[in-house]
Amino acid sequence: MAIELKDVSYVYGAGTPMEVRALDHVSLTIPDGQFIGLIGHTGSGKSTLIQHLNGLIKATEGDILYNGRSIYAEGFSMKELRSKVGLVFQYPEHQLFETDVFTDVCFGPKNLGLDKEEIQARAREALELVGMDASYDEASPFELSGGQKRRVAIAGVLAMKPEVLILDEPTAGLDPKGRDEILDQVALLHKERGNTVVLVSHSMEDVAKYVDRIIVMNHGRAVFDGTPKEVFRHYKELEQIGLAAPQVTYIVHRLKEQGFPIDGDITTVEEARRAILEGIRNRK
Repeated sequence: MAIELKDVSYVYGAGTPMEVRALDHVSLTIPDGQFIGLIGHTGSGKSTLIQHLNGLIKATEGDILYNGRSIYAEGFSMKELRSKVGLVFQYPEHQLFETDVFTDVCFGPKNLGLDKEEIQARAREALELVGMDASYDEASPFELSGGQKRRVAIAGVLAMKPEVLILDEPTAGLDPKGRDEILDQVALLHKERGNTVVLVSHSMEDVAKYVDRIIVMNHGRAVFDGTPKEVFRHYKELEQIGLAAPQVTYIVHRLKEQGFPIDGDITTVEEARRAILEGIRNRK
């Protein structure tokens, strides 16, 4: 097991009139190699939760274990934790600040104290992993497209060789093509490298398509936790907390109500396409 939260709570402005309990006794385990989708409406605690995973925020109550050891234990290295648990913030282009792409991606491994040859090798590998070849090395990060900026920001985290990659709304503001390119690249990285991935997203379609497990946050608590099919069976309860299932889920349930032979647990367009074609063939 990579990361375990034990009864974690976090309070902003504790002891003041502005006190807000952002996390409320959250307990969950994030095992090695899992692709997790973290969803919830604005203010549900998603961003606060992920900032606990690499120690950017310290829990008000409870404990967090990384590979079985408390990250709050005396002598625990937060620097090492942050090299193993990489966080890409929403609008990650704000993490870009060097004059060229290659130097920017070198920044993280350089701070690990690695030698120049290793730093450059890591930067080259990370850029190739996100689909950017050497022709981009000397380009200014600020002259790239939105999707390319996201790739560079993700490469900067990957160059640290994290065991856990956390992405906070990495496709925010991108057009559909750019969104698909980024998420397809993340899915490929997960498949090839076996990293643990935590994807924070508002898109039900995206989490249904890419992740193995969904955690739903509401008022600082994890209210649903399971596979996409298990979670989206509760689409009516999700609506009550300001969320929804993928649009295809509603279409499938409408077809089922009309007597069409189809599985109500379908969550992706491709699954629906296959099931509808099969249903039509069986009716002939």
